[in-house]
Amino acid sequence: MDNSVSLEAPSLSRRQLLNFLTGAVVASVAGFAAYPAARFLNPPSEAGAGGAILAKDSLGNVIPASQILAEAPGSRALVAGLAGEPTYLIVQADQTLAEIGLVDVCTHLGCTFPWNATEQEFQCPCHGSRYAADGSVTRGPAPLPLKLVRVTVIDDGIWLAPWTDLDPRTGAKPWWV
Repeated sequence: MDNSVSLEAPSLSRRQLLNFLTGAVVASVAGFAAYPAARFLNPPSEAGAGGAILAKDSLGNVIPASQILAEAPGSRALVAGLAGEPTYLIVQADQTLAEIGLVDVCTHLGCTFPWNATEQEFQCPCHGSRYAADGSVTRGPAPLPLKLVRVTVIDDGIWLAPWTDLDPRTGAKPWWV
């Protein structure tokens, strides 16, 4: 019995060669087609350190800080913030943005509400809750103050990050953390 192994490569038939070439072409075309689709479905990340995101308008366009800072001191601008929540940014007297933004979601039943510049308070039209300029409750039925976000301006971009420090209004751990 001959137990030797042949060192010659087996010959490739014409059918095997054509099957190999066809498979290679199909795989290449599929790879080239899948790459742009994957890039489209995976948008570029606009997240920063600590879960920060860029403030956007209602259409999803990034809002430059210069646009909001062009408003009068004391005015409030509504932007799409963390998780798409409407968030008020406050223009200070020195034409900078306040470090704290207020999420425009009533802590009673989740309504959104306007800033009343005449009364200098947020007024929920649904059930009558009122909030002071800093987001603390001045009249119920809302049980908790408004949620805060950290606002940072870097290179004309407005970065919003979750507020995880002590709540400056109460001195306690924030209820939303």
